[in-house]
Amino acid sequence: MLVVGMGEALWDLLPQGKKIGGAPANFAFHVSQFGLDSCAVSAIGNDELGDEIIQTFDEKRLHYSLPRVDFPTGTVQVSLDDEGVPCYDIKEDVAWDNIPFTDELKKMAYRTRAVCFGTLAQRSPLSRSTILKFVETMPDAEGQLKIFDINLRQNFYTKEIIDESLKHCNILKINDEELIVLGRLFGYSAIDLQEKCVAVLKQYHLKMVILTCGTNGSYVFTSHDTSYYPTPKVKVADTVGAGDSFTATFCTAILRGRSITEAHKLAVDVSAYVCTQTGAMPILPDVFKERLA
Repeated sequence: MLVVGMGEALWDLLPQGKKIGGAPANFAFHVSQFGLDSCAVSAIGNDELGDEIIQTFDEKRLHYSLPRVDFPTGTVQVSLDDEGVPCYDIKEDVAWDNIPFTDELKKMAYRTRAVCFGTLAQRSPLSRSTILKFVETMPDAEGQLKIFDINLRQNFYTKEIIDESLKHCNILKINDEELIVLGRLFGYSAIDLQEKCVAVLKQYHLKMVILTCGTNGSYVFTSHDTSYYPTPKVKVADTVGAGDSFTATFCTAILRGRSITEAHKLAVDVSAYVCTQTGAMPILPDVFKERLA
């Protein structure tokens, strides 16, 4: 049961220092904390920052496929507002823009049970091609999860990239701000957030749409039901990686046979905890892991 996070692996340059980041790597790390076999797939440069990513993943016991390419390892300048919400300045023409589709990746795709990918690493044609080939190569067996965590950043997305990704996934993960953008691009502007989610679910024949609304709670929509949980009130250190921990926890719980409502509640609780910690990859307390034992 291999679970893959595919796309950007980089350094978040936060006010308090450098932290390992990138949504797919965050996702893979949190999946691994629940005991599943996970792998972060990206690319790094032939540089010191690339060496440090390898070292950090080794220390965190996170499996990876990180080919070295002739571009610098990615970095993101992160600033936080008064509520700990991040703003990103993402450097371009970096290693994760150039992820090659190798024989190793093809073999990995054949044995992958779940994958998570977004729009950011698809800003370049090479990485976009690699991600979509990987998803296409995965078996179409019952229970396969192909999660499109849309992750809109700056201007690094187009309607075409979103449309193609929706055609390749069976679960969409999106937040309320991103849903407004998607609604504008796809002509759903006149309907409310929940109706937008149902419209996307039906148009692309998805299993689920997961909508997170910050402090206003989160939803999971299926063709026959809706799950809602409020967001716990916690003292926020920063929200970096909280959404990735939500997706990873939800994915793991579904793979472990939990119901959608059980998976949703655990995902809410884990992401709330991650908000109380600095950086995207804090160690989770055993109390969360025991809920999937």
